[in-house]
Amino acid sequence: MFSKHVTKELSAYCHGEIASEQSREIAEHLIGCNQCRAQFAEIKLGVKLAEHLPQLSAPDSLWHDLQARLAAQEKQQKIETTPARKPAAFSFKAWQPSFAGVAVMLLLVAGFGALWLYSRQSRPFWEVARLNGAPRIGSARINDKGRLAVGQWLETDSDSRAQIDVGSIGQVEIDPNTRVRLVETKPTEHRLELAHGKMSARIWAPPRLFFVDTPAGVAADLGCAYTLEVDDRGAGLLHVTSGWVALQLQERESMVPAGATCATWPGVGPGTPYFDDASEIFRQALASFDFEPQAESKITNLDLVLMNSRPRDTLTLWHLLGRVAGNDRARVYDRMAALAPPPDGVTREGVLQLNEQMLQLWKEQLEPTWNNESRLQKVVGIGIRAVGRVRERMGKR
Repeated sequence: MFSKHVTKELSAYCHGEIASEQSREIAEHLIGCNQCRAQFAEIKLGVKLAEHLPQLSAPDSLWHDLQARLAAQEKQQKIETTPARKPAAFSFKAWQPSFAGVAVMLLLVAGFGALWLYSRQSRPFWEVARLNGAPRIGSARINDKGRLAVGQWLETDSDSRAQIDVGSIGQVEIDPNTRVRLVETKPTEHRLELAHGKMSARIWAPPRLFFVDTPAGVAADLGCAYTLEVDDRGAGLLHVTSGWVALQLQERESMVPAGATCATWPGVGPGTPYFDDASEIFRQALASFDFEPQAESKITNLDLVLMNSRPRDTLTLWHLLGRVAGNDRARVYDRMAALAPPPDGVTREGVLQLNEQMLQLWKEQLEPTWNNESRLQKVVGIGIRAVGRVRERMGKR
């Protein structure tokens, strides 16, 4: 793990020029270092902007203009040459036109070279390995290994399983009866679409680099391990085993830590996250509150959620603050404050007005309680990187 900042390596890391072992170390550093992560975000933004630049061919007249300028300069030199055939003194002014032309040409060459290098580094496919049965890419059966290209679907039947290498940033296991599509793969974004079925992801990348689209929301990886399921109705269920995942649909977002689960529904988006060890009454009431439209039912279910909340369930209550209004928001605030008093600078009035700075301050105070992973979860988190390294070494033999 890097003990110092990795700003000098970020450009090479973004373009995939770093070896896998060092790449993982940089990713781990970025997860915990706000300063380096902010600079990495700026680099990714620059790359995205460059992707939208038009690729223009140099005009045919450019070389002819350069030749004409060089010929004119050569003629001028001959005129200025002395009868004794001494070389003329160097004149910077006289050479300015050719320098300008050469500078333009060098800039064009550099630009085309950068575009060519970027296209070489962006591989439009992921490696796929068959684990069981007969998974297919399109209509072609995978024997042992295959390549999933951008736009192609990978499908498994009831007896099939497969594993996808997500570039150099992680792996995804595809369960039986699952259909996924590779949407995008480039230095700034890796994206799958899960149409139905179940997948398990283990990612050691910086935040918001790996995404999974579902019919009811997008899972944005924040450096973690998780499972994601989508049923035939398009409803999804996210369970995080290490790190964090952001589950979002338009302006609605749920931040899900290790040990927590979040459902998502077509047309609604992500529900409210909850910890798996919450009581059955709490979980059932929360599911009804999130996805049942009856107003009177929501009031009853909100009562049950508040009554059965523990200090750790402030994860759920913090999300509910922005999803209720009026007296209900005041009730949620009062229950949260009773379980975990807000820090200095956070007022009741400010929270009820959804002051973003105050909500963030309270969230930062609560996160140690939310991140109280079990011993098994911590071992899983440590093992993710170890397994990746072992498999990499075995692949090199």
